[in-house]
Amino acid sequence: MTITRTKELPDDVYVPFVETLFRDGFTLAIGISAQSVLISLVWAKTGNIAYFAVVLCLLAVGFVRVVNMRNYSALPVAKTREEARQRENRYITYGALHGATLGLFSLVAIYTAEDSFSETAAVCISLATATGIAGRNYGSPRMVIILIITLTCPMSLGFLLRGDFYHIALGLLSAPFLLAIHRYADTVRDVLFTAISAEKRANRIAGRFNRALNTMSHGLVMLDPDGKVIVANAEAAHLMSLNSADQLLGRSIHSLLMRGVAGGLLAAKDCRYVEAQLTRALREGRDRKVLVSLTNGQHYEFSAREGSQELGVITFEDVTQRVSAEERIRFMARYDSLTGLMNRAYFHELVSEAMSGGDRSRLCGLVVIDLDDFKSINDTLGHPVGDGLIYAAAERLSAFAAPGVTISRFGGDEFMLFFDRVEDESYLSGLMEHIFSGLQGEVDVAGHALRIQASAGAVLSRVDSTTVDEMIVKADLALYKAKELGKNGWRLFEASMDAAFRNRQLMKADLRSAVEASALRIVYQPIVAMETMRIVSCEALCRWDHPDLGPISPAIFIPLAEEMGIISQISELVLKAACAECAKWPEQISVSVNLSAKDFRDNDVLDKVRRALAAANLTSSRLEIEVTETALLDDKAQTRELIEEIKKLGVRIALDDFGTGYSSLSYLHKLPLDKVKIDRSCLMDVAQSPRSLELLKGIVNVSRSLGLSVTIEGVETFEQLKILSQQVEPDLVQGFLFGSALSASGIETMSSTIWPFVDEMQTAPRAVKR
Repeated sequence: MTITRTKELPDDVYVPFVETLFRDGFTLAIGISAQSVLISLVWAKTGNIAYFAVVLCLLAVGFVRVVNMRNYSALPVAKTREEARQRENRYITYGALHGATLGLFSLVAIYTAEDSFSETAAVCISLATATGIAGRNYGSPRMVIILIITLTCPMSLGFLLRGDFYHIALGLLSAPFLLAIHRYADTVRDVLFTAISAEKRANRIAGRFNRALNTMSHGLVMLDPDGKVIVANAEAAHLMSLNSADQLLGRSIHSLLMRGVAGGLLAAKDCRYVEAQLTRALREGRDRKVLVSLTNGQHYEFSAREGSQELGVITFEDVTQRVSAEERIRFMARYDSLTGLMNRAYFHELVSEAMSGGDRSRLCGLVVIDLDDFKSINDTLGHPVGDGLIYAAAERLSAFAAPGVTISRFGGDEFMLFFDRVEDESYLSGLMEHIFSGLQGEVDVAGHALRIQASAGAVLSRVDSTTVDEMIVKADLALYKAKELGKNGWRLFEASMDAAFRNRQLMKADLRSAVEASALRIVYQPIVAMETMRIVSCEALCRWDHPDLGPISPAIFIPLAEEMGIISQISELVLKAACAECAKWPEQISVSVNLSAKDFRDNDVLDKVRRALAAANLTSSRLEIEVTETALLDDKAQTRELIEEIKKLGVRIALDDFGTGYSSLSYLHKLPLDKVKIDRSCLMDVAQSPRSLELLKGIVNVSRSLGLSVTIEGVETFEQLKILSQQVEPDLVQGFLFGSALSASGIETMSSTIWPFVDEMQTAPRAVKR
């Protein structure tokens, strides 16, 4: 880049250039003194008074110029371009006077040619001064041009005025000399400008590097081929507890690490290990990280790599917070946040490791503990209280922790214990009794006095003949058995439990296949009018004939279907079949279909009823939906809404199994019901218990007063029927007295039949209504 005009220079270069004009006043004073002495010699030799005048002018100008330079050199560096311009202008003014004085001397000495010494002196002064123009005045191109003109032009003019050929030629040849000096000054100026620009760029880069280096969150040192520190940043000094990075320079890795040993923060063996790893990384030229744990709880991570020109780079940082965070994350991944016990995954990992080592023929035990009726605590008192109960149980179980005993919260209200070595079954029984004794009892949770009661299942196995997963499955089976037997106890796994479990799983698979293939059979139990003893309705019931096991009781496969989540599919199958068959029966006969609690958790139940009626082209009034008490308990608001929507279709609604469980009279007037079906349990002892009879009569009278028809289920004897006819007077009766459930064609055949004991019922005396 060539710069020939001042205005092209940026301020940060122009100002320093101007400052160089005032840098060396001493040599200027020497030059002026030498010039004055030489001109004085010419005046002494020639006696020409003009030379004396030139000496006086030169001394006056020189004095002013030296004083000006001295004054400005003592001032601070110019802050603005305009201030620097003013200083340059003053320098040029005095420099131009100086040059003009010397040029005047040259013109007089050469033109008059009165003495060869004076002529030689003039040429010498002009040449000597011209050669210093570029070196002293490169910072001001204007000064260079002015000095060249004031020095060389008078000298050339003097030669030209001599008039002869040789002097004219000599005068003309001074022009190239002038151009050469000017060009030389520009070259010097360009070189210096390039150097200054490069220096500024280097300084900026160095500044950025230094800033980046010292604002790093990592400590950094660079090592020379001898392993000595040649570069270090402020963070490195801080981490090494030094005041400045300079104190690290010249040190080796070993000396740096030994500071930690001397301070008691690092063991000597750890120091040797870290040094070996870092040295190896530098030698092999690949990254290697080493985590160093100090005795004060801090953790440093060192990274080493080989840099360019055989320089090594080591970075290190305080990773205490990161290590702590990783430890917290690791803890959260392995331990339960509520109880602090290990979670399922970590329990499985540790137990698997324990079982893989040691004596493979030893006995080990695994126990699954489940809190009894925990769901009721959450439902009635809230989840925070439930969590408090789990914490209390975990705290009591933690007391049994010991070498060889692993305790885990397996999830929810379930805990698991593993005993790595168990002597025999009696020893495990003793452990279980001890655990149950310590676990059970009352605890205070948020002001609630709660009793910890649990059931447990245990399994005892040889390590070489089982796995963790197999033991968990068997312990779960034993737990299920303990709950079946009344809870608040524990059971040891037996082979028969496994067989029952496998049979149950097979039965689930077969039931799913039967539902998907629509292989379930629908039968209908007659519902008889009390007055006429004729069939007026039928309850659709589902039957399953297993290909290998024969008929499976609904008491077995219906709960199984609910557990599997396929009860709604069975309900839909029964609903479609019942509507289709009812459409073939006489119009006076309707059909009743049970819907499960799960059906009322799905808004699609309304569409299922619509589709079944439409597919069978059945009048909606001939369909009756029986609602179980369980469905009402789960979600009264949603169930009521769905019941109202179904009733708007014209379908009748019956409350099934009234008189069992938590039956509430509030259902009878709050829900849009048409009928109440009284459970068989209310009829069983009416012949022997006047209180039961009065209760049954009261339920019937209350229901009838609310506009509801009444069906009594479970009529199995003539005596029961007689009492119902004479004293209770329900609208409808249902039971095995009228025969077992029939096929659809059987119902159609018997639709016009009157039961044979109707005449006797009609002639029997009736109770007087009150």
